[in-house]
Amino acid sequence: MLVISSRDFRSNQSKYLGMAAKGVGVVLTTRNMGSFKIVPVSEDDTLMTREELYKKIDKGIKEIQEGKGYKVGTKEELERFLDSL
Repeated sequence: MLVISSRDFRSNQSKYLGMAAKGVGVVLTTRNMGSFKIVPVSEDDTLMTREELYKKIDKGIKEIQEGKGYKVGTKEELERFLDSL
């Protein structure tokens, strides 16, 4: 794990972002705001706006009301369902 200051990060952003992209643990320390771990976004991460999230929730509620939902009773059932997508 590599620990760097915010000043060093500002001067060498590309270098440290490249290292993080290759799997090197990079921790950015600041005086006033604490520390931050820099990691690449993975395929398991979901990035969307609040508006997009609410639209997806509304769509899901509508599908359930139309009888298109899928009931999951256990963690194993959920994992099987998600694996089938």
